Amino acid sequence: MGSSEKILSTPKNLQVLFEDNHLIIINKRPGDIVQGDKTGDKPLSEVVKEYLKEKYNKPGNVYLGVVHRLDRPTSGLVVFAKTSKALPRLNKIFAEKNVKKTYWAVVKEVPPKKEDTLVHWLKRNPKQNKSFAYEKEIPDSKKAILDYRILKELNTFFLLEIDLKTGRHHQIRSQLAAINCPIKGDLKYGFPRSNKDASIHLHARRLEIVHPVKNETLTILAPLPTDPVWDACS
Repeated sequence: MGSSEKILSTPKNLQVLFEDNHLIIINKRPGDIVQGDKTGDKPLSEVVKEYLKEKYNKPGNVYLGVVHRLDRPTSGLVVFAKTSKALPRLNKIFAEKNVKKTYWAVVKEVPPKKEDTLVHWLKRNPKQNKSFAYEKEIPDSKKAILDYRILKELNTFFLLEIDLKTGRHHQIRSQLAAINCPIKGDLKYGFPRSNKDASIHLHARRLEIVHPVKNETLTILAPLPTDPVWDACS
């Protein structure tokens, strides 16, 4: 089905990267939450429902299935199911890791190697909403694997491209912090200063997935947020 980096901007400032009868893929802005939480802030899932309701003039409730999530300060690709047929299939695709997710991250410190595979054992602390990375397995930890490479050297930062091999809580943030490369703006994982908009420079850049119904490969690119650092990365 090819590759796409086209944005459809809606009246609600929703960036639609792909849509058909079965799924819709959004370029999430940093700061948006995918699903409702204790803050009570309006989640992206509700904004998408409203968009679909208006676009198709649908009466009553609109069906929308949340397939996966991105951390609130992170930007990039989020997939939603538009039908009850597509949701379990998408859930299975993500659960069985039959999806390739590529992220871009901006860090201040140069990584130990130009490219490498990081393997850690992550243990989540729910009270702190934080995951800690360990070199060896400890009780209640989960194995986390990612590949990174330096994509570009900026004036004072480095742009990394990351391929996730597992999908753990705060995996990229925790693993990069473990090699002394916390992501720009990520106070929780050791970056010294926050970004003004409370975002972090982590972006779900590329998604390669087999369509849950058409069984064709779909490749989507999410344009970067607009700020001086991201602008220098493009």
